[in-house]
Amino acid sequence: MGDRKAFLPSLIPIAIFALAFIAVTFLLRSQSYLLMLTLVCVWAVMGTSWNLISGYSGLISFGHAAFFGLGAYTAALLLVHFGLTPWIGIPIAAVVGGMAGALVGIPTFRLRGHYFALAMLAYPLALLYLFEWLGYQEVSIPMMRENPVAYMQFRDYRIYALIGLCFVIVALVISKAVECSRFGMSLLAIKQNEIAAEASGIDALAWKMRAIMLSGAVGGAIGGFYAMILLLVTPPAVFGVLTSAQALIVTLFGGVGAAWGPIIGASILIPLSEELYSNLGHILPGIQGVVFGIAIILVILLAPEGIYWKIRDLFQHWRGTAPSQMLRPEGALAAIGPAPGPRHGGTAGAAYAHPQTPPSGAQPSGTSSRPGAGKLVLEVRGMSKSFGGLKAVDDVSFAVPAGSILGIIGPNGAGKTTLFNLINGILPSDSGEVLLEGENILGLRPNKVCRRGIGRTFQIMRPFPRLTVLQNVVVGAFVATSSDEKAGVFARQALERVGLSDDAHRIAGGLTTKQLRLTELARALAGQPKFLLLDETLAGLGAQEIEELLAVIRTVADDGVTIVIIEHTMQAMVRLADRFIVLDHGAVLAEGIPEEVTKNSAVIEAYLGKKWSARAGNH
Repeated sequence: MGDRKAFLPSLIPIAIFALAFIAVTFLLRSQSYLLMLTLVCVWAVMGTSWNLISGYSGLISFGHAAFFGLGAYTAALLLVHFGLTPWIGIPIAAVVGGMAGALVGIPTFRLRGHYFALAMLAYPLALLYLFEWLGYQEVSIPMMRENPVAYMQFRDYRIYALIGLCFVIVALVISKAVECSRFGMSLLAIKQNEIAAEASGIDALAWKMRAIMLSGAVGGAIGGFYAMILLLVTPPAVFGVLTSAQALIVTLFGGVGAAWGPIIGASILIPLSEELYSNLGHILPGIQGVVFGIAIILVILLAPEGIYWKIRDLFQHWRGTAPSQMLRPEGALAAIGPAPGPRHGGTAGAAYAHPQTPPSGAQPSGTSSRPGAGKLVLEVRGMSKSFGGLKAVDDVSFAVPAGSILGIIGPNGAGKTTLFNLINGILPSDSGEVLLEGENILGLRPNKVCRRGIGRTFQIMRPFPRLTVLQNVVVGAFVATSSDEKAGVFARQALERVGLSDDAHRIAGGLTTKQLRLTELARALAGQPKFLLLDETLAGLGAQEIEELLAVIRTVADDGVTIVIIEHTMQAMVRLADRFIVLDHGAVLAEGIPEEVTKNSAVIEAYLGKKWSARAGNH
């Protein structure tokens, strides 16, 4: 279930909502209003189905009617052709919806952005024409007067409303369970930066597949129930564009990415549209579409994230808490483990607070005395990558001993970041090998490279801006343990190592450059890596901030983590790295200890420049 501390309190509002709904159900006398109340439940659950994939992962679906319609036809045809009770047919419809989610996800997750949205739109349209071609233009559900309860046929519409309430409660519990677990945290990370999530060990495809299967199952189940309410199923009614649009609009209106968003949206828009249709439908037959269109305009203008988040912002403002300090969606592993005690007889924060600056002019010898030094942990052999006619990486080979720090330097455009992207699987290589402790990992996806023990930071920082610092780091810890509690412990230890414990509950989007660099480093360390790729970790920092970060990196290396670092700050690099590799136009120009490389005339000409040469001559 994930984080019980966050999940269990969320059941209280659900219980209050259920009691209020039951009270309203028994106060209403009109069958039409009771049917309207049931439809609120249907579209609230359908909105939740949409929210489970689109709200949490950010992949916008215009085709959720596919799951809804398959569920409706499954339950209806099982009853019509086999006499199967909907009490069994609806669960089967959920299974069909989940399987459809898997079949849809396999090809469609290869697409991004609007291409994904448009591809999703194609599925219900194709199914609409398929079912019409199969001769299912109308499927009427027969009245079972001998045993109406077994076939979900009731005279009292209150029963339909209460069954609808059960669907809503189940959907809310599922949504809250997702929010309060690594499931929801992983989807949020994917939504905010999929590349960073993958590099942190999150299997984006697997989590998205789980999300769309769960979404499809919820959509299929509520589609089956919808068929039992209307007793007539037609392709336009269940596969039509308006069906997908209603699921999307009630969620956007109520609050995308929040469990209560679809319930709020459906509770306002469905009664409004149904009431206007019953009174003005003979004058304006498409008035329901008008209502939903106006709802979208109002959301865009007044509450872009939906009513739920707008109310939350106003409430937090009234309490004196800035909206930017809130986590959205709420509850995702909100309370994570106790803070750990000091490690190695003290705290890594001490190293952070008191950087060990070596004497002026001191340089490492090139032979590391750190734990485990000597054994090769990473070998890159003949790595090449071209983009059209540009040779970005040209037959690069090098080896990295365990426990050492290797610096990769070179002018802009030399292929340094491209080389990192090849090593950790973000880009496919044209040729070569990457051996991690003798195992060729070339061709593995970034999350699998991370699982082998390679952590990564980025030249252009990739935080999850809507999550807290601690939650950013917890995402990196998931790869190291299946326990959420242990992930919280690993995350706090990583924050302590880099000196960010006091900032654990700050929203990442409001951090300074130094804090973001440290957060990325902590996220990589939380996965308990054997090897770190640091891409310009010192970029954008002042002199004192560089000294602080250097101290953190030295501490990490002294703990036995092997490091390869790309950096342009040469004054810092000559004091940090054991060895250098110089890249120029994608090829290795020079390799050796810093003292030798920085005196190499080819390196001075291609990268360091005459000022460095003059300064080196003075020393």
